[in-house]
Amino acid sequence: MAIQAKQILILKEKLNHILVKHSGQPYEKIESDTDRDRYMSAVEAKEYGIVDNVIMERGKGGAAK
Repeated sequence: MAIQAKQILILKEKLNHILVKHSGQPYEKIESDTDRDRYMSAVEAKEYGIVDNVIMERGKGGAAK
């Protein structure tokens, strides 16, 4: 059981570093924000830096505007 717990902590740290790199948020903020479930809208996710674009509507034929 201790080995599994250690592996989970290692994976969480790796994921946090990936989120820091791609979001531009400081490590401490990422660590705090990923400590519990955090739900955000698409726009909030863009502002946070974890998505590139938010598609607001689709044009004719299903193509994104």
